[in-house]
Amino acid sequence: MNGRWDFPAPVFVDDIVVAHAYGLTRQEFIDHARSVLPIGAGVAPELYRHLFITGALAFDRLGTQVPESNQKIWRQAFSTELLEPRRVVEEPLELGTTAKAIFATHDNYEVETVLIPMRYAGDGTVTAYTQCLSSQVGCRMGCTFCETGRMGLIRNLTAAEIVNQVVTARVRLGWQAKNLVFMGMGEALDNWDELHQALLVLTDRSAFGFGQDAITICTSGHAEGIRKLMVLGWKRLNLSISLNSAEDRARSRMMPVNRSTGLAELQALLMSYRQRRNFVLGVNYCLIPGLNDSREDASRIAAFCAPLGRCMVNLIPYNPGSAPIARAPGEDEITGFIGWLREDGVSVRRRVTKGRSIMAACGQLGNVGLRRKQITPAERPG
Repeated sequence: MNGRWDFPAPVFVDDIVVAHAYGLTRQEFIDHARSVLPIGAGVAPELYRHLFITGALAFDRLGTQVPESNQKIWRQAFSTELLEPRRVVEEPLELGTTAKAIFATHDNYEVETVLIPMRYAGDGTVTAYTQCLSSQVGCRMGCTFCETGRMGLIRNLTAAEIVNQVVTARVRLGWQAKNLVFMGMGEALDNWDELHQALLVLTDRSAFGFGQDAITICTSGHAEGIRKLMVLGWKRLNLSISLNSAEDRARSRMMPVNRSTGLAELQALLMSYRQRRNFVLGVNYCLIPGLNDSREDASRIAAFCAPLGRCMVNLIPYNPGSAPIARAPGEDEITGFIGWLREDGVSVRRRVTKGRSIMAACGQLGNVGLRRKQITPAERPG
């Protein structure tokens, strides 16, 4: 599987291999154009720049005329099809409107992406949005509190499908996100090759030009993926870890990934992840009444974070899905747990719940009805 080509395998039109344009960096786009258009590929850089604005090969925006015969070859060589927006649901609140878009993939699965208001002016108007991206249809991590985890892994998204969430949201829905976070459907680090390619495109200055510090990768604790991020060496890329318990038995029950990478190993790995001096590791903690909300749980979080350098615990009140494992915590429980963490010297901020009423909040994305009983060997994670 490769985000440069239409999923699941290369497609040919008149003996021309079709590359999915949204899965290509600028140089890859130019190279493919030159391979099929020995004469006339000089407009590739300008076409690429407009591609991410218009969602199409915008020949009308070029300063030069492209012959119809060449335009036909361009359209044969590059797929620029957008995702199909099936539904958009919104939750308007005083803090701004959270929106969830459900996009259809070419093989009729659904992928969900969320636009979240995150920054405000003095008068309360929203000045910046974050878009939450999905990396897989379903997820194999099996976290018990997560709707996506109940689906199992159906398939990985290609790099083009990951980037296409941003393109389609901008072109079709008018979304303008300043930041991106991989906290949607799937474990992004479990789909490393496509995630890596998507990051190259998203940060390409001729595409969207997102800065590394505008992108956050969230992981359940995928050790191999974290090591690959370390090797990648992007010093300004943000990383957050979903902790949810700092006691091995409890975490293993909630998050099966802990059975292969226990807390001690995960802690040691994160200790070695210092990509820059001012790096702040995000530690996401979903507060679930009766499961991980005791005074001892707060102390264990503090002990886990103590050797990791600068951390920020993001306390996320549990959002019940279609098969709740608990109720949502009350205000007293949330403020009390925050108080315990601060008593233990932990930097913590409460994640304001947004999108719960439209199943767009943390842990609520996914459609269990799309679950398949089995995935093909080619779709299994490497």
